[in-house]
Amino acid sequence: MTDFLQEGRPPLILASASPARRKLLESTGLTFTTKAADLDEAAMRTALGLDGTVDPSDVAEVLARAKAEAVSGQSGGAFVIGADQVMCAGRVTYGKRRSVDEARARLLDLSGKSHQLHTAIAIATGGATIWAYTDVATLTMRRFSPEFVGRYLAAAGEAVLGSVGAYQIESLGIQLFEKIDGDFFSILGLPLLPLLDALRRQGAIEE
Repeated sequence: MTDFLQEGRPPLILASASPARRKLLESTGLTFTTKAADLDEAAMRTALGLDGTVDPSDVAEVLARAKAEAVSGQSGGAFVIGADQVMCAGRVTYGKRRSVDEARARLLDLSGKSHQLHTAIAIATGGATIWAYTDVATLTMRRFSPEFVGRYLAAAGEAVLGSVGAYQIESLGIQLFEKIDGDFFSILGLPLLPLLDALRRQGAIEE
């Protein structure tokens, strides 16, 4: 594949180790490298107060900016993309699960309920953010039995641990939902249309 969209332009870096985000950006035909930011995200989330006192969208944007700025500060004139996602239901904010058993408990807790995904993205260069965007999607899970969750997790495997909600709507996880209101790409972790528009306006890719 040619890189005509970026010919003669600064490099593009995705500041994320997420396979899902990498796959999404690859689908656009852009040429980029990946470099995860060396940040203590858990400590940052704790410092931001994941107890309902700070808006989840603000938490997601602060983390997205921090990732982009951390990598861009070490990457010359490259355009660096940082992203983050915060999941909440009411005033409860959720983190990623560490085991399939924890994922099972999470899914059973969400059964029949709605929750929100706050997805933020930022572009930085020279250590400073030049653009940021946040999107919110509302997802409603259908009511399902513990037996169904067990069969779902057996089929999906540990890949579900890569999703804060312990689901992947681009595959088997779609079976868990009754209704989804929001941008598909944002739910997967990378709002592509606003991102591509911003990259064009910044001169990072061809218009």
